[in-house]
Amino acid sequence: MLKLNKKRTFLIGFAFFGILLLWQVYDSWCPTLLTEIIKTKLGTADELEVQWLVGIIMACDNLAALILLPIFGSLSDKTHTKIGKRMPYILIGTFVSAVAFPFIPLFFHINKIGAMIAMMAIVLLFMMMYRNPAVALMPDITPKPLRAKANGIINIMGYLGGAFATVLGMVFVLSKYLTTPAGSRSLMTIELPFVIASILMVISALVLFFTIKENKIEAEIKDELEEGERMAAIADPVDDDKPMSKANRIMLFAILGAEFLWFMSDNALGTYLNNYVFYAMGAATSNTSMMVIVGGLASVIGFGTAGFIADKIGRKWTISIGLIMTFIGLVLMCFIKQSATVLDSGLRAFPKLLLVVWIIKGYGMALVHNCSFPMVVELCSSKKIGKFTGYYYASSMAAQTVTPVLLGLILRASGAWSVLPKYATILTLASCVVFTFCVKNIKAKKMTNVKGLEALGAED
Repeated sequence: MLKLNKKRTFLIGFAFFGILLLWQVYDSWCPTLLTEIIKTKLGTADELEVQWLVGIIMACDNLAALILLPIFGSLSDKTHTKIGKRMPYILIGTFVSAVAFPFIPLFFHINKIGAMIAMMAIVLLFMMMYRNPAVALMPDITPKPLRAKANGIINIMGYLGGAFATVLGMVFVLSKYLTTPAGSRSLMTIELPFVIASILMVISALVLFFTIKENKIEAEIKDELEEGERMAAIADPVDDDKPMSKANRIMLFAILGAEFLWFMSDNALGTYLNNYVFYAMGAATSNTSMMVIVGGLASVIGFGTAGFIADKIGRKWTISIGLIMTFIGLVLMCFIKQSATVLDSGLRAFPKLLLVVWIIKGYGMALVHNCSFPMVVELCSSKKIGKFTGYYYASSMAAQTVTPVLLGLILRASGAWSVLPKYATILTLASCVVFTFCVKNIKAKKMTNVKGLEALGAED
């Protein structure tokens, strides 16, 4: 009987802790920093006029990721060292990203747009070196039927990293820095979140390095991995010596196509959320952090319960339910207007209904993310996990390359921030239709997924 090693899975989760910690700081702060520095360079006060440029810059990084993620995935599949095939990429990517990251706000503070964008590019480049191998590490040493359960645990660890980054955003409030006269601004207000994120990212990588011995673990669980291959939730058995079966290929393309659409939606919200709160709602950016916190808590519950739901109805319907919930939340967001109440700070009161939206969306997308990645790597053998992880993230990065530019142009043409929730709503509905009607529901054989909040438990 296969049994998940929860302690080891939690330790692998430190890789996700570092990824989402840095990513949350990057996504929360960089679009607004870019908006402000581009406005200054172009001599305009209209933030909507520059969103297409912000989108292009954010998309260029993602375009590089689209190319690099599959490359690093395939390279790590073929790498063999004393510390494993994934760990060299994780360590190098972590340390270079961590060193470059604090220079982003520094160059913003001294108004050096070229240097700031260059640092953003370096961070993204080496995060791609880190990200794919770090994600592939879990399925490397987890039998196929247990991966949804393991994915719930490591995503909870990742969201803890994201939550910590969100707290940094509440302590060091970006809107406070931006509303302070230029000559009186303190660099530490925007520098410290980046420095703290870098330090914690390095610590998380070191914990991973000293506790997870790839080669030793793979040798110890060889029989379990082979048993997992026989119990996989796929239409046809995987054989590396033969072309991918038609049924498995259709399944892969359908999952990746739907994933592209839901990441188009999700990344649009993530990229422009801080700007939406600050410019559209007229509220303090600390409210963005509150939205992310409540959404993150809902996501943790979602990751803790997704396996139980998948065990009962299958991963396909679990994902479909998550997309429907997200769609409902975003429809509600379309009707939320700017508050009429002006605070003493000159900013407007924050519409609390947005917190409800983020709770619904957080839970719904947790169901989606928990089950979708295991469905992709289920379709390959252990020899190609990095490559198929690359497919999964190439799809998401393709979406994140297109959506900032596309939405930026739409914002400029419409002159209204109200198009953001409408854009996300339409794409979420499209992803739900593609996934529901094109993906088969196949359950893993003789194996249950995570139940209740078992994902938070210790090793049995």
